[in-house]
Amino acid sequence: MLKHKNWGVLLGAAFLMATSAVGPGFLTQTTVFTQTLGASFGFVILCSIILDIGAQLNVWRVIAISESRAQDIANKVLPGLGFFISLLIVLGGFAFNIGNVGGAGLGMNVLFGITPETGAVIAASAAILIFLVREAKKVMDRFAQLMGFLMIALMVYVAITSAPPLAEAAIKTLLPEEIDITAIITLVGGTVGGYITFAGGHRLLDAGIKGRDSLPQVNSSAVSGITIASVIRIFLFLAALGVVSKGMVLDESNPPASVFQLAAGDIGYKMFGVVMLSAAITSVIGSAYTSVSFIKSFHSSIEKYENWAIILFIVISTAIFVTIGRPVHLLILAGALNGLILPITLGTMLVAAYNRKVVGDYKHPILLTIFGSLVVLVMAWLGGYTLVQQLPALFE
Repeated sequence: MLKHKNWGVLLGAAFLMATSAVGPGFLTQTTVFTQTLGASFGFVILCSIILDIGAQLNVWRVIAISESRAQDIANKVLPGLGFFISLLIVLGGFAFNIGNVGGAGLGMNVLFGITPETGAVIAASAAILIFLVREAKKVMDRFAQLMGFLMIALMVYVAITSAPPLAEAAIKTLLPEEIDITAIITLVGGTVGGYITFAGGHRLLDAGIKGRDSLPQVNSSAVSGITIASVIRIFLFLAALGVVSKGMVLDESNPPASVFQLAAGDIGYKMFGVVMLSAAITSVIGSAYTSVSFIKSFHSSIEKYENWAIILFIVISTAIFVTIGRPVHLLILAGALNGLILPITLGTMLVAAYNRKVVGDYKHPILLTIFGSLVVLVMAWLGGYTLVQQLPALFE
């Protein structure tokens, strides 16, 4: 039975994970894959939801049972592994946060006509304000919930306006004409890859929701997070499907904006600005909070000044975007590394789930182990393949 007093934290952790996943890349991926696969993309979403839940439940449960953050668990499994994982998470978090800040700037540009750089500074300043208040984590929870509900409402409106072929979508979700494995892996990596896997689990730990008695609440929050992200993706898929099924052509330079504009006119375009801003700013917050949570146990000063470390993370990401822009090669490498972070971190959690030094006499569900192992194997293979394919671009 869930404790009523914890509902706010549980929902906050779920929305933090979900809104961290729903960033500029999430919006673009979903739109582009819908254009490529049509109604059969529903099958990709279904597969990714199942794999996402398997990954999240494994990670969140082990964090709760061990009452430790992921980096500390990893160091118990293999000394030094926690430092290596933290380095990957923080570097990936920085790289993707540059894109998130840029997405927030684009959202401001659409809404108010200001330059993306000026918009990025304003949006980053709003994110920083959250961590200047006394109850920063509670404010972060509420902000993530508000932005999440707002995105869902706007996605539903645009999906209804675009009038997608629902029967075809339902049939091809179960009986697809085409199965795109790469699309499945891209969605899994984008929803639970890198720092995103740990955003909610670390938030629950910070709120004191841990130990064996908390597992029902942890399960509920993890599944809720995936459900929220999936609802947003499904309605964006339906909105895009409604547009492309009518033969309309999306603008290659900004596919998700094109969906909103073609479905709902100029008002739809402004709605895209709101969604992009909401998605990007919540991802900025989630990335900064989770990345810092991976280093704060290494030194007491970082934990003591956690909020200032988060603010510094946001400031540096914003400064890089404003002065340099989005460094393409850095983002290419970060994307490839993101595919490798999940199998390393999830694999570590699965080993930890059977390590008595970490979990005591806790018995991890075998079904979760099977699900998690499947995700590790598939993501490791495709992540390695992607990294090999993209490394030459770094030296051009």
